[in-house]
Amino acid sequence: MQLKEFVINERKYCGFEGELFPGSNLVFIRGNNGFIMCGYLNLETAERVGNVAAIATGVKTVDDMLKKNIINSTTHAQKVGIKPGMSVLKALEKI
Repeated sequence: MQLKEFVINERKYCGFEGELFPGSNLVFIRGNNGFIMCGYLNLETAERVGNVAAIATGVKTVDDMLKKNIINSTTHAQKVGIKPGMSVLKALEKI
């Protein structure tokens, strides 16, 4: 498991990636105001606690996630403009 700090468009992000079990990876990117998670995590919990959160699936690494599109997001994320179909890179600008 590993933490990865990276910068995109002069904004700093923290990513987490790791294999929990063979074939089960956990991937997460946190910005200042929210996060993007893999499908392994629970969007309903993020919704219930009021997080700006979105899901991108089919990823094993942070680099994989950066190439994907959002498939779902909390209502709090939608209020800041993060919608299904949006690229993860574009969504990161909003978190």
